[in-house]
Amino acid sequence: MHEILRVENLKVYFPLKRTIEDIVARRQRFLKAVDNVSFNIPEGAIMALVGESGSGKTTIARTVVGLVKPTDGHVYFRDRDIFSLKGEEFKVYRRKVQMIFQDPAVSLNPRMKIGDQVKYPLDVNKIGTKEERVEKTMKVLKDVGLSPPEDFYNRYPHQLSGGQKQRVAIARALVLEPEILIADEPISNIDVSARAQILNLLQQLRDRLHLSILYITHDLSSAWAISDQVAVMYLGKIVEMAPTSEIFSNPLHPYTQALISAVPSLNGFPLARKTKLRGEIPSPVNPPSGCRLHPRCPFAMPACREKEPEIITLGRDHIVACHLYSKS
Repeated sequence: MHEILRVENLKVYFPLKRTIEDIVARRQRFLKAVDNVSFNIPEGAIMALVGESGSGKTTIARTVVGLVKPTDGHVYFRDRDIFSLKGEEFKVYRRKVQMIFQDPAVSLNPRMKIGDQVKYPLDVNKIGTKEERVEKTMKVLKDVGLSPPEDFYNRYPHQLSGGQKQRVAIARALVLEPEILIADEPISNIDVSARAQILNLLQQLRDRLHLSILYITHDLSSAWAISDQVAVMYLGKIVEMAPTSEIFSNPLHPYTQALISAVPSLNGFPLARKTKLRGEIPSPVNPPSGCRLHPRCPFAMPACREKEPEIITLGRDHIVACHLYSKS
């Protein structure tokens, strides 16, 4: 498969408000939300970005859609650096990459009719005539399972269930015919009964429209259900990445093992080694030295405290950053 999106050595640091101590010391502190992350998404693939809250997943999503500028590194769409695009070229890119936000109740305007909200991107970009925009809106509502579309077009968000609101959010993202969907925790704020339906819908849309999807989640079971590849993030870095079946059948990094161990059942993926971490995720303002997991890791060695582990490849397309597998 040809890659459609490539993230290369991405760093996103946010400057913090300087305290009196910072001024006296003449220093500027940063929140290191994303720290040297690289991955690529092939055309038509679903990649899951997994990790706890605060690991940097959403910052990557916002950078990919162009809402946040990187401190360093590059984001390539079809081999073009998106931050080198100007004017109309950047607008075209923004239409090609659309985002589905975590909470549909917040992302939808309670005072606008559903049809008008889905049609709004077409209005802003002046695509087609008024009649064509309405017709396209009706079609995309039907495509996401809101039928008959004429019924849903004139409803307001408060008249819909959580699952239906998320379908509206997906329809609004699809109306510009994007090539990539960024789905940021799309099932975390909807009823459990609707979660599987939304995951099935995303897979069907991928197959039917040949979409590429970056699926962001802290839920390992949903990543297993929907993705082709999984990248595991911890405190701004990718610590392990592999095809989905490989990640769940042979997790190498202690953090990945701990995440899978915490899931009650993953239908046929029993872990030979159950791993439990200590404490909570540290602050990205002052991350630990060496391996960032070492204060919580039950397998930490002296090298883990002193030296940051290198990313190494073990087997086919399976990368891991851990001193347990270092040859030195």
